[in-house]
Amino acid sequence: MKAIKYSIIAMAMGMGMTACTNLDEKVYDRIDAGVYYQNEASVKGALAAIYGQMSSTLAGENFFHLSEYPADQITWRVWNGGLWGWDEAMKTVLSWHNWTSETTIIREAWNNSWTGIGLANLLLNDLQGLSAASIGMSNEKLAQYVAEVRTLRAWNYYCIFELWGGALPLNTSAGSEVPGTADPDWDTSCRKIYDFIATELDETVGALAQDDANHSMVNRANQAMNRMLKARLLLNAEVFIGEKHYDECEALSKEILNGKYGNYDLDSNYRNLYSIDNVKSPEVVFALACEDGQGAANAISNVRTMVGMPLDYEQYFGQKYDGIGGWNCVCLVPSYDNSGTVLPGGGTIGAKCFLGDYGDKLGAPYERFDDRDIRKQNYVYDTSTKTHGPGMFLKGLIRANFGTGEPMASDAERKGQDLDYVDQLGTFLNVGRDLETVMSPRWGENNSGIRLVKYPLYPADASEGFKSIDDVQFRLAEVYYNIAECEMRKGNGNVAKEYVDAVRQRYFKTGDRTSALSIPGPGFTAFDMDWMLSEWGKEYLGEGNRRRTDLRRFDKFTQGQWWFWGRATEDGVSLPAKRDRKFEWYPLPQTAISVNPGLIQNPAYK
Repeated sequence: MKAIKYSIIAMAMGMGMTACTNLDEKVYDRIDAGVYYQNEASVKGALAAIYGQMSSTLAGENFFHLSEYPADQITWRVWNGGLWGWDEAMKTVLSWHNWTSETTIIREAWNNSWTGIGLANLLLNDLQGLSAASIGMSNEKLAQYVAEVRTLRAWNYYCIFELWGGALPLNTSAGSEVPGTADPDWDTSCRKIYDFIATELDETVGALAQDDANHSMVNRANQAMNRMLKARLLLNAEVFIGEKHYDECEALSKEILNGKYGNYDLDSNYRNLYSIDNVKSPEVVFALACEDGQGAANAISNVRTMVGMPLDYEQYFGQKYDGIGGWNCVCLVPSYDNSGTVLPGGGTIGAKCFLGDYGDKLGAPYERFDDRDIRKQNYVYDTSTKTHGPGMFLKGLIRANFGTGEPMASDAERKGQDLDYVDQLGTFLNVGRDLETVMSPRWGENNSGIRLVKYPLYPADASEGFKSIDDVQFRLAEVYYNIAECEMRKGNGNVAKEYVDAVRQRYFKTGDRTSALSIPGPGFTAFDMDWMLSEWGKEYLGEGNRRRTDLRRFDKFTQGQWWFWGRATEDGVSLPAKRDRKFEWYPLPQTAISVNPGLIQNPAYK
């Protein structure tokens, strides 16, 4: 929403609905709405605050942590059992599936998620009391803004519904009444929240604008974005309310694909989805606007870079960004165990692959990519032509200046050695704990784990930095995969493959394409449901969606097998092959329940 600056984002200050208690707090510093709203620009400014808040929350760090670390593709890797990166185990408990109602990240995500809903309720209350003519707007234009706010509120509710399910309150009021859980019965509460989201989306889609040839609506809630969110709800209905709505999801997805809600197309160059001017890509349906130095740019940028930055990342990318540090604790889940002969730089020769040798269908994200896949290369940037290569990983010996300079230096226990990322995770120097065949993320060395660079980092002489790249939240590939999965669930594997191939064909050179698309790829022998879930994972790797409801929908989140589950040991921590089903949903923070006795804890955590 770059045309609508975050000019009054200060409205959001103090609006955090800690434990659902501050819904009555006015954001205009006691300025009457009739005085504040004088024209369309003032409405845009208020709406911008909601976009800005949701950018920092829904696309921010806590939601990423809760969606990715407990899943099978990305992990928070701690050095030597906690010498660095332990963070009081805030992230490790997510990878271990032993969080509680006292877990810090769960509490922070809960507190922050209500600010956007509170702002939306207040703005809707104001807009619905305004006369369009009095502020120089048509009734249709004002109705569009109202529809945008309701759609954004529904999106926010959808995101938190995925985390807390029927434990959520349902609030649409700008008044002072403090809501409790939507219904005392978990299943009934889930139904109420599901129906609310569906109704809001259905009632508002007609008033929203469609995007145009100039992509003027790509940063604002538009018809296609609304319908894609409804399709997500339908696709995951079995998780939310125990009902299958795959046929409805497929029908709606085909309407989107056929252009009923705007004209979109798959981008032949996937790099266009994540680079400067990505909003011009025909595939992007909705993206959160980012501008360096404004709004939520730092919050979004931290999420995009945490899986790809070495500690001294500026040596590789040629740029140091204000407010962005090298996390150096986040990496891909390893594809190999630690068997074999240990190498001086870390890792081993003769290790076994979790896909091929162990037979896992989950995890091992790097090795699930076909070797001919253009993405399975190291990320590079040509400073002379100012173009990005197709690769999106950092693996092996890491050299400065996009792989063309001197080897970069490692740190911590390997200080003085070259930085050499291996697709394994363990204490190869036997520091802190002797090396074991399979170890949990608590025991990764500095060189453990491949890094992901999906959103590119531009060098200092580029016209714009990566913090100005808009954050893509809805794109057409999801529609193809919706249809593919729905067809797969009907037993139509060949039809499903056609829709997946329409997307993945862009990842292979012309000479490799036919051969590569004819096989399901490493670790798979058939185009089946396991393969379908894997394709979801590859396409959306690192985009903060993996736990979402993908693993849940396939019943793999607690019941699936990957990496260290049932194979590694930890003092005082149970790491069974299959986890407790209570972790399908997150608990309400204890602080929220203490403040609001109307909230009812997820029954699995009582």
